[in-house]
Amino acid sequence: MSSIRTWRFNIAGQRTTTIGSQRWRPIWFTVAVIIAAGNAAALAAKAGTTTIPIVFATGDDPIRLGLVASLSRPAGNVTGVSFLGGTLVAKRLELLRELVPNVATVAHLMNPTGPTAAPEVEEARIAARSLGQQIKVLQARNESEMDAAFTTMARLRVGALNVGGDGLFVDRRAQIVALAAHHSLPTSHFDREFVAAGGLMSYGTSQANAFRLAGVYTGRILKGEKPADLPVLLPTKFELVINLKTAKALGLTVPLTLQAAADEVIE
Repeated sequence: MSSIRTWRFNIAGQRTTTIGSQRWRPIWFTVAVIIAAGNAAALAAKAGTTTIPIVFATGDDPIRLGLVASLSRPAGNVTGVSFLGGTLVAKRLELLRELVPNVATVAHLMNPTGPTAAPEVEEARIAARSLGQQIKVLQARNESEMDAAFTTMARLRVGALNVGGDGLFVDRRAQIVALAAHHSLPTSHFDREFVAAGGLMSYGTSQANAFRLAGVYTGRILKGEKPADLPVLLPTKFELVINLKTAKALGLTVPLTLQAAADEVIE
């Protein structure tokens, strides 16, 4: 049986071209397939090679990101799984309003260096307007800016927060959850890991399942299939997760109808 050797690179906070830079070139000659987790990693991998097969797992529209030209026929050396984390902002704001119905102003936290930050902000603005709410957009690219953003939210007296779909925020979820608790701020997230860490609620697809499917595609490519022949996979199920302990700490009563609709309730 032949062995498989793996390398892992963390490019959080780096430019998307970094992985394609000269310092990675020696490794490229030994790589059979690249698994790229997240928007920045997927874009970096694509920028780095046009020949090595790439399997991405991203939370946004891969066509909008420029990863593929077609979902059914991706062409080239790139295919993968999209769990559409960044295109569900409207639904998350709608659910957040059900939990805190009297909030007039909500905040949206975004990473301005993220590849989908601008369209996600536009979606948040449109959704808030349709809900009759004002929205304040705050930026954070690092730990200190995260602290400053929450200080600004407190000054602006926002009543709830939607956290944008960005890998930086996944890495900093403990800090985000702690700051939200400190400022007694109800939060909506794109991934259940935030809720497991103490966030109020999340709505999105199962990232664990998305990465499992990416693994399946990787196996098929290692057995000889081409990325161009493997259509991009999209989510078929969306999960609502609510943390009742956090809701109680915030003085919120979660409607029984919402609890019944939730796929997971953390008590």
